[in-house]
Order: sequence, then structure tokens, then C-alpha cells
Amino acid sequence: MDHSSHIRLASSQLTAPILEGATIYGPGDEKIGAVSHVHGSHVVMDVGGFLGIGAKHVGVPISDLEFMRDADGNVLAVTTWTKEQLKAMPEHVDL
Repeated sequence: MDHSSHIRLASSQLTAPILEGATIYGPGDEKIGAVSHVHGSHVVMDVGGFLGIGAKHVGVPISDLEFMRDADGNVLAVTTWTKEQLKAMPEHVDL
């Protein structure tokens, strides 16, 4: 998918209601996860699993993702993290 024509989100748009559920694409443009929720300055992502079952929750700084809207208005993000790198991270636990 060519993300160059997608509209980047402004920092004021990086809010939980807008970001939750966004698909995350890795460096090879493969789907690597989805935003579960926003936790402070971090995004908690569901990585792996199938239909949300068995997914691992990992937190990354929101600045590690580039959020945008596609031509249909769907929010998505791209990152340099690979699925393998994310799966190797400690699981995020909300306190």
C-alpha cells in the first residue's frame, strides 16, 4: 500500500477515540497489529493472535508510529518496528 498520499494526523488528533482500532503496518508494509488503547504517551497494540484471541499487548511511544487517514477515512499507522520485535517486548499491563 502506498502511504504517500494518505493524510497525516496532526498531534491534536492523536487521541484515544481517533486512534483505537487503527491498523498498524510494519516496515515491509505488512499488517503487524492494531491499536488496543492509548495509555498516556504510549499506544498499546495487539500483536499476533487471530481475531483478537491470543494477541499480546505491547506498549510503544506514540512518537514511534506515524498516524494517517487513507482515502476512505480509516485511521492507520506505519512504524519501523517489526512484528517479531514487538512480540519480543514485555507484555503491557495497565496499572
